[in-house]
Amino acid sequence: MTTRRHHIAHLHLHGIPDEERYADALDLLTGITPHVRAIPPTAVQLDLTSALRYFDLPPYDLVHLAKLRLKALYGIDSSAGLADNRMLATMAADASAPGETTWVPADHAADWLRPRPLTALPGTGRTTAATLSGYGVHTIGQVTALPATTLQRLLGAGPARLLAERAHGHDPRPFVPREPAPHLTTDLVLDRDCLDPAQHHRAVLGLADRTGQRLRQEKQVAAHLTLTVRYADRSSTTRTRALQEPTDHSPALVTAALGLLTALGLQRARVRAFTLRADNLRPATAAFRQLTLDPGDARARAIEAAADRGRHRFGPKAVRPAVLAD
Repeated sequence: MTTRRHHIAHLHLHGIPDEERYADALDLLTGITPHVRAIPPTAVQLDLTSALRYFDLPPYDLVHLAKLRLKALYGIDSSAGLADNRMLATMAADASAPGETTWVPADHAADWLRPRPLTALPGTGRTTAATLSGYGVHTIGQVTALPATTLQRLLGAGPARLLAERAHGHDPRPFVPREPAPHLTTDLVLDRDCLDPAQHHRAVLGLADRTGQRLRQEKQVAAHLTLTVRYADRSSTTRTRALQEPTDHSPALVTAALGLLTALGLQRARVRAFTLRADNLRPATAAFRQLTLDPGDARARAIEAAADRGRHRFGPKAVRPAVLAD
């Protein structure tokens, strides 16, 4: 049996002046993956493993997408590290210049670690570094070259074993995300400022359809929708609507979202980005659905379930509304 490899990203957020903007950044990142670990005041870790198939992107490109959204929506610059465990991702982020991303693939971790100073290993204090430095051990590679008995004689059995594990790039700590957010955010940053109402309609329809897919994937339903439109001058407008009943059904979400778009009356506004937020989430098993005698509703939900199975097997773009086709 093969072990699934994780993809952990560690982001340093630069220029975060207050808790509110840090919370905004966390909310935005939950639109990429629900597995978000806050490390206040200016860092955050993401487990991208389950999001790769949804976005149909390689890990490095998904990190770039997260950084691009932080910059475009909130003006937050970031640097990042990407690896298969939390320790390596943190070290890679620490080694990244502002705006850059350092990726340490699992099969290159030993080579990447070897020349780095011993103090770069998380948890290696000055006392340990000074002790080993007295015996000519200054780099992580030199630690891995030491016999286990020698390292134990210098540091003691427990600290020696832990240091050796870290020096080989091993980190058994599980990724524990923060408590599930009471909302789910999906956003779209446009390639250029958009004046076309038809493109606005297409963008919001796509966000609502993606929101429905993610709700069903996470087995949740939403009771409210909030649409935020950000303009070329970085101002924004927000509208909120309560749904007739908590739902994860894409057609119902699309109808509500397009209603919010109509209520905004954008006309020829220069739009930079859209954000659709599903609020008041609850488990789908705890929600009640109004019974209907309309056979079309049952057919629509059956088609939706079949489309979800197709996306799961062939990728997120395998089935989508015709208006979203390229």
